[in-house]
Formats: sequence, structure tokens, C-alpha cells
Amino acid sequence: MISVNDFKTGLTIEVDNDIWQVIEFQHVKPGKGAAFVRSKLRSLRSGNIQEKTFRAGEKVEKAHIDNRKMQYLYASGEMHTFMDMESYEQLELNQKQIEYELKFLKENMEVNVISYGGEILGVTLPNSVELEVAETEPGIKGDTASGGSKPAVMETGLTVQVPFFVNQGDRLIVNTSDGKYVSRA
Repeated sequence: MISVNDFKTGLTIEVDNDIWQVIEFQHVKPGKGAAFVRSKLRSLRSGNIQEKTFRAGEKVEKAHIDNRKMQYLYASGEMHTFMDMESYEQLELNQKQIEYELKFLKENMEVNVISYGGEILGVTLPNSVELEVAETEPGIKGDTASGGSKPAVMETGLTVQVPFFVNQGDRLIVNTSDGKYVSRA
């Protein structure tokens, strides 16, 4: 058991028969009444985000998540195959389980597959990934880095807002948490 006063971003807890990851939390001490913790939680099973308020000092069950380093091999229809880097054991995940992560996944990329009590919950991506620009409008001479932005479709199908100087074929670093352009690779 863990107190809600000890919440940290990324902590996994078990509440209402589901596994949740703490995305945001805020300790609130109103002038009148008892203190409480306002939190934003993401379900690791469904991906739904829910705001939940806990009384200060309330105890919740900590969920111990297993991480296995695996390599993304290929897609075959709705199923996506991953291979354990140590045992070479292969695992298939349904497209619905990793819908968001597919926007960033390339073949042979290393990721962490997360599970709880033998149940596969999904995939954890690195903080940023390197992707190639598959399609964007050409840059015009005189465009500066401080100017506006234009849409660019990456090799995985993800659309990212990029500066005007980015061209087709450029390799970019993209943040996986919000899908935003970070820099050129």
C-alpha cells in the first residue's frame, strides 16, 4: 500500500480493479476543510484518462509492473510481433493494445513491453524517437527557424508540425509523449 501523499508522475497503482498510471497530481490544501490530492490517471488496460480525487493520507494499492526489453519485428494484419532480446521468445500484441504507440514504432526498434501479473498491458516507448519525413511541402529560401510551422507526415504515418526549413527525407527527433517536433537528428 502507498499513501496518495507519495504520488509521483509515472507511478502505477491499482484502483477500482484496474491498473492506473499517475500522469499528473496536485496536493490541495483549501483554507476550509480537509486537504486532498487531485490526480489525472491513465488506465494501462484501456488507455482511458480519468481525473480522480483522493483524501489526503488515503492508501491505494501499488501495482508492480514488469518491464521486458523487446524488439519490434513486424506487423501481420492486426497483430504486431515483438521478440525478447534475451530469450528470443516472440510475443504478439493486438493493434488495439498499442494504437498510440504504433505512430512511433519502426521495425527493429527496442521498446519495453509492460505486464502485470502475466497480463500484457502494452508497450513503453523511449522519450523520443528518430523518424524520417516521408512527405511535406518543400522549404522556401528565406524561411527561418523562428517562423511558423507546416505539417509533415513521418515514415510511420504520424503527422507532426515542423519548422518551414524541414524538407522531405530529413531525419527528425520527435517526442513520444506528445508527438511534437524536437529537433533535426
